[in-house]
Amino acid sequence: MLNWAKLYIFVNECKKCISTYICKVEKSMVILYRQCLEKYGSDYQIRQEILAGRLFKLEKGVYSEKKYESDIVIVSAKYPKAVFTMDSAFYHYNLTDTIPEKYHLATAKNTRQIRDSRVVQKFENSDTLYLGAESVEFDGETIVMYNRERMLLELLRNKNVLPFDYYKEILGNYRRILYELDTQLIQDYLQQFPKSNMISRALQLEVF
Repeated sequence: MLNWAKLYIFVNECKKCISTYICKVEKSMVILYRQCLEKYGSDYQIRQEILAGRLFKLEKGVYSEKKYESDIVIVSAKYPKAVFTMDSAFYHYNLTDTIPEKYHLATAKNTRQIRDSRVVQKFENSDTLYLGAESVEFDGETIVMYNRERMLLELLRNKNVLPFDYYKEILGNYRRILYELDTQLIQDYLQQFPKSNMISRALQLEVF
């Protein structure tokens, strides 16, 4: 039997995600190779734009109308269907003082492995990949990242693979901002995950 409540949540999260990606593309100056071909028409014209100083090659397959772009903008543009998660999100939301050495991205399970030394890839079920994905400002740029409610569930889901002190630091900071969180949203997200009963028990024992 179709669960209309779950379907409603999923559809609305997808709508939010689509609008998020539109905002991100409009703001970013980074252009991928296939987009350059569409815009300029040929490799020759791309080279001419570079020689004229109107286009800059940042790395293989990545261009910009600006001479310099931050790594986070480049990573976001190269993997537009990914969502920033885990260490990247915890640090952004001031839940830890530990500066991430790499960018943590969630992608669908059927996505090819990302071969980028700057990225830690986490595979996610396609039906939960965009739950809680929002457009956020990160170092002056707009990227797609899970919200704090989704990241609380990610913290509990990944407890066994996180360093103990790191987990406790983030958990303690979550307890201090509980009044800022949307608890109903957390419960709505929770119902979408496998093993939701186990996560729910952890919420009750360790958070609320």
